[in-house]
Amino acid sequence: MDLQIALLLGQDGIVNGAVYALLALALVLVFAVTRVIFIPQGEFVAFGALTLASFQAGKTPGTLWLLIGMGVAVAAIDSFSAWQSRRPRRILQVVGWNLAYPLLVGAAIRYGAPQEWPLALQVLFAMAVVVPLGPMIYRLAYQPLAEASVLVLLIVSVAIHMALVGLGLLFFGAEGSRTTPFSDASFQLGDLMVNGQSLWVVAASAALIVVLYVFFERTLYGKALRATAINRTGARLMGISTTMAGKLSFLLAVGIGALSGILIAPITTVYYDTGFLIGLKGFVGAIVGGMASYPVAAAGAVLVGLLESFSSFWASAFKEVIVFTMIIPVLVWRSLTTHHVEEDE
Repeated sequence: MDLQIALLLGQDGIVNGAVYALLALALVLVFAVTRVIFIPQGEFVAFGALTLASFQAGKTPGTLWLLIGMGVAVAAIDSFSAWQSRRPRRILQVVGWNLAYPLLVGAAIRYGAPQEWPLALQVLFAMAVVVPLGPMIYRLAYQPLAEASVLVLLIVSVAIHMALVGLGLLFFGAEGSRTTPFSDASFQLGDLMVNGQSLWVVAASAALIVVLYVFFERTLYGKALRATAINRTGARLMGISTTMAGKLSFLLAVGIGALSGILIAPITTVYYDTGFLIGLKGFVGAIVGGMASYPVAAAGAVLVGLLESFSSFWASAFKEVIVFTMIIPVLVWRSLTTHHVEEDE
C-alpha cells in the first residue's frame, strides 16, 4: 500500500464514517428517550434515497402510499380517542396532520411533475414524504407498549424492520438506483482527488451534528428530550410529555436516516435492503458509545468507516466480519467495568 492508496481509503472511510456517525447519533437518541433499539433505522436510509430516485425517474414513490395509509390509521385511532375524551379541537389537529398533510403532499407529487423540479425541491419533498413516517410508526407500534421491557420493544423493532424491508421490495423492486449528484465538481489535493459529493456528505454530516448540539443545548424541546432521556418519571412529573418526546425522537431519527440516504445515493447504488447493513454499522458505533454518549458514538462510527475502508483493501472478503467483530471487545470491556442494574431499578 502506497500513500496515494492510503489517502483514497482514508477518504472513503471518512465519508462512510460521517454517514455512520449520523445513524449512530439517531440510534442513541431513540434509545435514550424511548428505550427502543431502532433496528428499522437503516430502512429509512433506503426509503429516502429511493424516494428521491423515483421523483427523478418521473414515478410516484410507494412511500407516498405508505404515508397516506399510516396517516389514515393514526387519524382513526387518535380521533376516536379524542372523541371519547370530548376534545373536538384535538380531532381537527389529528385530521390535519395525519390526513390533510399526506393528501396535499400526494397531490403536489401526483400532478406536479417532480422530475422537472430543481434538485433542492425534489430533496425537500422526498424528506416531506419519508420523515413523517417516524412519528406515525411510534404512534402505531411503540406508544401502546411504551412501558414494556426493552426485550419486547426489541422484538417489535425486528418485526417492523422485516415489514419495511418487504414493503421496500414491493415499492421499489429489486433494482438499485442512483440519484443526481449535488455537485459535479472535483478538487485535486496533492495526490488525492476529492469529488464534490463526498464533500457534501462530510459537510452536511458535520453541520447536522452542530445543529443537533444547538437543538439539545438551546431549545426547549431539546432540553425536554434530554430530561426524558435522563429520567422518564421525573420528566413526566415536571409536565414533559413522554409521548411527545418519543414522537419527536422518532421524527429526528427518521429525518437523519432519510437525509443520510439522500446524501449517499449519488455515490453508491442503493437497493431496497441496502439500509439494513448501513444501519447495523451505525449501530456498532452506537454500541461503542454505550448507547448513551453522543460524542463517543460519533467517534466510534467514524472508526467503523475507516476500519471498513482499509479492511476492504487488505481482506475484502472479511471486511464485514472485521467491522462487526469490533462489538466483542467493547461489550467485554463494558461488562467488566459497568455495574449491572436491573431494568426495574
